[in-house]
Amino acid sequence: MTTRKKDAADQRKLELRASDILDPNNQIGVRLRSLYAAAQDEAIPDRFLDLLEKLDHAEMMASAKMAE
Repeated sequence: MTTRKKDAADQRKLELRASDILDPNNQIGVRLRSLYAAAQDEAIPDRFLDLLEKLDHAEMMASAKMAE
């Protein structure tokens, strides 16, 4: 790619980024992605893990009763 074409492509990218920054929908999307990423990094509280374990046990018991 020639330098002139590369410069033009870089300029278009900058213009797209500038318009993305001004677009309220894009801002919402960026913030939601950031929030989702932060939530993914959080540890699951022990009480939720205990509840999930109890649910699994209850489901296994219900399945065993249905199979009888």
